[in-house]
Amino acid sequence: MKQLIECVPNFSEGNDMHIIEQITDAMKTVEGISVIDVDPGKATNRTVVTMVGEPEPICEAAFRAVKKAAELIDMTKHKGAHPRFGATDVCPLVPVSGITMEETVEYARKLAKRIGEELNIPVYCYENAAFAPERRNLATCRAGEYEALGERLSSETWHPDFGPRELNEWTAKTGATAVGARNFLVAYNVNLNTTSTRRANSIAFDVRERGRVKREGNPITGKKVLDANGKPVMIPGTLKSVKAIGWFIEEYGIAQISMNLTDISVTSMHEAFDEVCRKAADRGIRVTGSELVGVLPLNAMLEAGRYFLRKQQRSTGVSDKELIKIAVKSLGLDELYPFDPHKKIIEYILEDEAQKGKKRLIDMNLTEFADETASESPAPGGGSISAYMGALGSALGSMVANLSSHKRGWDERWEEFSDWAEKGKSYQTELMKLVDEDTNAFNRIIDAFSLPKKTEEEKVARQQAVQDATRYATEVPFKTLRLCYECMSVAKAMAETGNPNSVTDAGVGALAARAGVIGAFLNVKINAAGLEDKAFAADIIRQGEEIVEKANQLEAEILEIVHTKIG
Repeated sequence: MKQLIECVPNFSEGNDMHIIEQITDAMKTVEGISVIDVDPGKATNRTVVTMVGEPEPICEAAFRAVKKAAELIDMTKHKGAHPRFGATDVCPLVPVSGITMEETVEYARKLAKRIGEELNIPVYCYENAAFAPERRNLATCRAGEYEALGERLSSETWHPDFGPRELNEWTAKTGATAVGARNFLVAYNVNLNTTSTRRANSIAFDVRERGRVKREGNPITGKKVLDANGKPVMIPGTLKSVKAIGWFIEEYGIAQISMNLTDISVTSMHEAFDEVCRKAADRGIRVTGSELVGVLPLNAMLEAGRYFLRKQQRSTGVSDKELIKIAVKSLGLDELYPFDPHKKIIEYILEDEAQKGKKRLIDMNLTEFADETASESPAPGGGSISAYMGALGSALGSMVANLSSHKRGWDERWEEFSDWAEKGKSYQTELMKLVDEDTNAFNRIIDAFSLPKKTEEEKVARQQAVQDATRYATEVPFKTLRLCYECMSVAKAMAETGNPNSVTDAGVGALAARAGVIGAFLNVKINAAGLEDKAFAADIIRQGEEIVEKANQLEAEILEIVHTKIG
């Protein structure tokens, strides 16, 4: 598996787009990285950039960006609402796939060392990359912000991990940079119907994990309660893995709760939103919407959509597009500006980039798909059509489940049908992927046969490539066959227990899925015939025959139920 990391550098410039573009252009000079989001903020005077790629290119791109920011940004003149202490304020690395946190830490420390030594910028390592426990917290490393930097650089306790330890003409201009390795963080702001920073801060203290300082008597002006070590005693907030402050955003004319969700598996975006709503209401303040800064994983949006649908006692077995729409409207993510999933969701951004210049079958409309199938090109063929038949069959099952979930008088059964709709949707999603994958498998065979065969070595390599491609072209329709059969269970359940007015839809779903089973099996057989591994070929055909027999039997059972109900 390819190693992927995310890098989210924050630059202390949010107004001058010419400067921001020069910094991001410096990143883009490195091959193998994708800049997936650039989010400037005028009031904070800060730009958050998100890029994804393999570790080495990402670290090189980050280094070039830090260098360019040091050249263009003068911290002696910087003002902004967000805490900061350097031109490149923070530069965290985040493991995405195929890489451990320990490996990510090594890359972060190497990057920090290079910035300190080659660019003469003071660097603090934080979060998992910290060399000491007291330096893990970014706020602690950045205490006093830029204005206190001179004193901290020369301090025996708080000198930087790499780079100069004095404030000179150069370091006064660049400030310091914090380089870290951390889990995926979601920068998320909740909008309030107030202009009061103090009241926004009060809500932030209510919810953030650190909470607020405990005081004697008056909770605001009373004397701080100190522990045995002379440190203030804290009253924890209600949300774990959440950092938060309140601020006024002049650009929008409102106060916000600005949150960093440091582990969305502990506190999700929708949970944070609802808790802020509760705490704001306690203080006579209303939440009007929210704002996502940067990007987030697809699943975070899907879970938010499911969460709000469950609160409404509605089926969650709907399309990803619908789930995202529900999440956006429920969280008010489009209050300040339009929310574009293809610019805010990591998977969509990477998918769009990978598909540039390409058109998938599943992106075509019905007429285009039919015309492409009818053309003189051999692909898409029966394998892709079989997968699509199965997807349509599964979709019909989900439709009956969703209709049943909303049927008047069946309110107490909404979860039962929601579960079936979710199951049907999962089959549909996988089968839709196989529509294109079957065509890709066929093209792999064509490509293998096109390899050179002049020398013995080339002949051997070509033959192996042909066999590998043929095996893959056998496995893909077998997967289609299996999924088409499995999704028939949804059709049967809906024929038996679903909305009786839609029983024929369940029946048609079963017919479509069974057609997918038979069609896919034909492709398994014809491709398996070209395999030299006869044991594998015989086994996969035997399994296919068993599934076909089961599918035929199940189809008959479903149709009997349908005919019984329609008379």
